[in-house]
Amino acid sequence: MILDAHHPLSSGLTADSRLIQAYQGTRPAVTPVWFMRQAGRSLPEYRELRVGTRMLDVCLDPELASEISLQPVRRHNVDAGIFFSDIVVPLKLVGVDVSIVAGKGPVLGKAVRTSADVDELTALDPALLDDALAPISAAVALAVAQLGSTPLIGFAGAPFTLAAYLVEGGPSKDHIHARTLMHAEPEAWAKLMAWTADVTGRFLRAQVLAGASAAQLFDSWAGALSLADYAASVAPASAAAIAHVRDLTYTVPASNGAGATADAETVDRNVPIVHFGVGTGELLKEMHNIGADVVGVDYRVPLDEANRRLGGAVPVQGNVDPALLAAPWPVLEAHVRDVLERGRSAPSHVLNLGHGVPPDTDPDVLTRLVGLVHDVSAGE
Repeated sequence: MILDAHHPLSSGLTADSRLIQAYQGTRPAVTPVWFMRQAGRSLPEYRELRVGTRMLDVCLDPELASEISLQPVRRHNVDAGIFFSDIVVPLKLVGVDVSIVAGKGPVLGKAVRTSADVDELTALDPALLDDALAPISAAVALAVAQLGSTPLIGFAGAPFTLAAYLVEGGPSKDHIHARTLMHAEPEAWAKLMAWTADVTGRFLRAQVLAGASAAQLFDSWAGALSLADYAASVAPASAAAIAHVRDLTYTVPASNGAGATADAETVDRNVPIVHFGVGTGELLKEMHNIGADVVGVDYRVPLDEANRRLGGAVPVQGNVDPALLAAPWPVLEAHVRDVLERGRSAPSHVLNLGHGVPPDTDPDVLTRLVGLVHDVSAGE
């Protein structure tokens, strides 16, 4: 499906941005940078806006969600906005009893532990989201209208991470119940994963259709899995999730498009898809193989090693250690320069954190870090 002519990619507004160039495998003159969780608790303007509100209510308020998405772009001069929402929003909208508890995270009204539980959950029709996601689409459109040539990244939780929350009933350190269900009730597990893939895929597609220029799938808990379990019982569902956006394309002049023939006037490109997981160093190749264009790397694996594991042909994103944001500036600067240098081994590199921005991070440090990345990479 070709994106609407007014979409920022189709209109050319964001197609040649640093971020999209890097995601498409072309190394721009200046390395693009943005931060996971850049919109949120580290910003005083965010905390002021959130007084007296509940997280999921904010996510479903188009004015608030769009404003929060814009805050870090204004403050830090990052090369992309990330849409402010939560991975459990589509669960809430399809009818799942879920809330976000301060200091704990998503909590489910009922854990999904048996085949009967899975049957009850999957009776909720994901097609309901086609209408229920209207507030999300409106929020994206509002943010995109303000961002101009700065691309907005849409995001969603990967099927395993959503399934882990559903089975555990909330956050977990080892996801033991989810891993047990995977092996004890493989048919129920497959049914659960297919359902979460449909739900989260629709969430991601709605954001792209509303104006997001890239899509990122977060698998926060996949690091709890063995490579064999991931490949057999998780990767197919992740592929199904991103299939919801994999068919979305836009057209650019052939001079700007890789793969154009000599006499071609235009070339079609797909909306770039990023796949990121926490503790997934052993899964990187499989995470790329689901159909992602870019692989996000957490802070545990150096980028040059990640590039080697990916075969040297995949754009990478990452991987500044969030812990170093609170270190003395010379320590952080040396680390960032090292990450940039290691990132040069890959076809292209988007600098990010190896996980999210810690809530107590000094916002001025992030702003200074963005300037450092731009200056250092421009001088290479």
